[in-house]
Parts: sequence; C-alpha cells; structure tokens
Amino acid sequence: METSKITIAVDGFAACGKSTLAKALAKELGYVYVDSGAMYRAVTLYFLDHQIDIQDAMAVDAALDQITIHFENVNGQNQTFLNHVNVEDAIRSMRVSSYVSPVATISAVRKAMVKLQQTMGAKGGIAMDGRDIGTVVFKNAELKLFLTASIEERTRRRLAEWSSKGVLDITKEEVEKNLRTRDHIDSTRADSPLCQADDAIEIDNSLLTPEEQLQFALSLSKEAIEKKSMGLVAS
Repeated sequence: METSKITIAVDGFAACGKSTLAKALAKELGYVYVDSGAMYRAVTLYFLDHQIDIQDAMAVDAALDQITIHFENVNGQNQTFLNHVNVEDAIRSMRVSSYVSPVATISAVRKAMVKLQQTMGAKGGIAMDGRDIGTVVFKNAELKLFLTASIEERTRRRLAEWSSKGVLDITKEEVEKNLRTRDHIDSTRADSPLCQADDAIEIDNSLLTPEEQLQFALSLSKEAIEKKSMGLVAS
C-alpha cells in the first residue's frame, strides 16, 4: 500500500529554527520543502531594490505583478530565486531582515504569497515553515508544529548564523532589538497575525539540539502519516 503523504506546517517566531526543522523533515520523509519566509524576504528585496513605497497600494500591486519566486536545489542546498536570479544570500542580510516584517503586513503581499504557497502544496508531501502556515495557508494540515525559544537563545542563534557567513559588524543588542520588533509586528498585524493554531503542537526548543527536535518531530510525523493511511483523518 502506498504511504499517504501529509502536509506539515511549521510556524513560530523568528530564529526559532523553523527552516532547519522543516528542511530536515522534508529530507527524511522525501517531501518538498518550501521556505515561506524566504518568499516574503524576496518580495522585500525587490521592493528595496526598486524603491517601492509600501504605503502606495497601486505601486505595490504593480510590483507584485513583476515578481516571480521559485526554489531550486543547488549543490544540495535549497536556494531562493527572484525573477530567475539566485538571491539566497541577499535575502538573509540585515537590510532585508529590518524591513521584511512591515512588508509582510501588507494584505496584497500576503494574499499573493498565500496563493502561491497553496499552489505549491496542493498535492501534499510538503513541509512548509512560516508564521501563518497552520492558521491560514494550510488550515487542514495533518501535522502542525509551533516552535518557541527564549529571546536569549534566539539572539545567540541569529548572531551565530550571521557570524558563520562572515557578518561580524552586528551587535547582540541590534539582533535582539530586531527580533523583538519582528515579534511585535508579526503578532499584531491585522492580516494573518502570528499565532498558534488550536490544533498545533508546541515545541520549546530552547534546550533541545536540532537532532533531538528532529527526532521528536519525526515521530509526530510518522504518527500523522499512519493515521492518514488508516483513514483516521480527513484528506
């Protein structure tokens, strides 16, 4: 009997390791991984590079019509392409990080990205991370995970991430302020605010290693797959 494929939604605050977990789950299960946050970062990069006034609805709509986003596996790594150009490094910069939350609050942007995400995941067999995946994009996902971690741990992780990329001129205080600001904007925006779905399983990974978290999430995934295979959950 063919194994049923489920949809896995991974939500949570910035620097909680959502992408790391979703990527690992997709690899282990042979699923497609989609980084929804990268999609909003790509839009933000386009807006910055083309000096789009995010207060101008017509300018935003016109810009969205000029944007295409897709993902490719390049040398074993998931890479984000904006209008067929690899922008993976550019979208991870502080320049984009400082501007992405305001862009992500724009209803037109969210609607465009949600539509694209739903198209990508229409057939299941997908692991997607973001902030509204379980509450908006895939409300019927068979497995919903919500990741949390202390602000101190998230700051440490983000600093380590940038340091590994050779970015050494950012202070701990700047990173923590950026994360707190993003938390506030993401949680209070009018359109699809960040919140935990009622049926999501919360994982506080402040003290967990990536491997410990992966093994726990894998066990939850396999339970969900088995339930779907047995017809115990709606397709």
